[in-house]
Amino acid sequence: MYTSVNKAWLAICVSFLAACTVGPKYLKPTVTVPPAYKELGADGSGDIWKASLPGDQSSRGQWWTCFNDPQLNALEERVSKSNQNVAAAADAVLAAQALVRQARSQYFPAVAGGPTITNSRLSTFGPQPAGVVYTQYSMPLSASWEPDLWGRVRNTVKAGKYASEASRADLENVRLAAQAQLAADYYQLRAQDELKRVLDATVKSFREALELTQDLGESGLGADEAIAQAEAQLKMAEAQDTNIAVLRAQYEHAIAVLVGEPAGSFSIARDSWENSVPAIPVGLPSQLLERRPDIAAAERSVAQANAQIGIAKAAFYPNVTLSASGGLENISIAKWLTWPGRIWSVGPALTETLFDAGLRKATVQQYQATYDQTVANYRQTVLTAFQQVEDNLAALRVLSRTIEQQETAVQAAQRNLREAVVRYTAGLDAYLNVLTAQAMLLGNQQTLVSYREQQMVAAVQLIEALGGGWEGLPPEPARQSR
Repeated sequence: MYTSVNKAWLAICVSFLAACTVGPKYLKPTVTVPPAYKELGADGSGDIWKASLPGDQSSRGQWWTCFNDPQLNALEERVSKSNQNVAAAADAVLAAQALVRQARSQYFPAVAGGPTITNSRLSTFGPQPAGVVYTQYSMPLSASWEPDLWGRVRNTVKAGKYASEASRADLENVRLAAQAQLAADYYQLRAQDELKRVLDATVKSFREALELTQDLGESGLGADEAIAQAEAQLKMAEAQDTNIAVLRAQYEHAIAVLVGEPAGSFSIARDSWENSVPAIPVGLPSQLLERRPDIAAAERSVAQANAQIGIAKAAFYPNVTLSASGGLENISIAKWLTWPGRIWSVGPALTETLFDAGLRKATVQQYQATYDQTVANYRQTVLTAFQQVEDNLAALRVLSRTIEQQETAVQAAQRNLREAVVRYTAGLDAYLNVLTAQAMLLGNQQTLVSYREQQMVAAVQLIEALGGGWEGLPPEPARQSR
């Protein structure tokens, strides 16, 4: 008996070792990568083509430190610790890792035990004496195992592993997006502080102009019309100066949410605006495939979809289940755990679906279509990434020149205002020329602040489009990423 059992187990083990994994072999989808970014120009030097692997395992780095702003540094440090979207993404990573462990458990047999004590009474019509009552003591153990002959479990584990890697890339993408959004909101808030400084200075200038018209009016050299115009101009500037607080408060509240604080208990003090754009190493387009976490997540989704095709194809092959049970059984509790009371059974079972009305074939077609969909999504993600880099490179290039031109316009408007005031004071021109010059200067100053704000936001968005930082550090453990 034992010899036949051993031979059966040996045959099963040999069959298992010779098993094959059905399903397509995974090959990373090909994408068209330009040799260089259009906005930087292509010099054609060096070998810029190389295999690109997902870069979600590399740290995004503290990229915001290149702006040399201590207040921004302090806020960014709080994003990974307190941002609730980052916390939710970190929990999604833990859930995905648990699913991988669940899939791996199918490599091993399932063992169950169920000790029972049963009181029974025999029927009057049975072969035994009528009305006999007895107690049966049983301690069974059972085990079942399905060898992974066709790779169903292996493909399930692969699919779970790829999904886990995609969730880790999603975590990095959520973290990077939160960091970039905070930096953009921060510089937009500082732009409001700069507008406040401009309008404060404008209000002071307009008040002085009003006093000048009043003095001239009292001396008989001015007209009431000029006084009214100066007063209207002053009140308009004061209203704009007051209204700045609305947008600044909204940016402040947005930053509070990003760092995980209630808006009512969070504030940022007004400060001067250092708006110098740092040098940003752009690198090669092929490196973008390694540095962007959303590209890594899309590529891992393709690998997961490929493994799911193998799972669907494994359903076409028969399943072998090995089961065994044994234990001790007796009607006497004193002899319950003795060797003569042993019971056991062992044997394989083979199951094969003979007819399913095309269910398995349709399932394979479904997962093949899903795979094609993820490939298209991956390529679209890559194209979008290149577009975002080019967009922000173009924005920085154009804004750099635009700001130089606007600074010249501000200087010209300042000269024009000085000349207009001199001519009005000398009685050569009407006060309307001063009003026009004041409005021109204020408009040019506001436009300059707007361009500088756009420039800083474009710098942040360029860094985000490039995938964040550039330090190739080991990945943080998923349980520490919160």
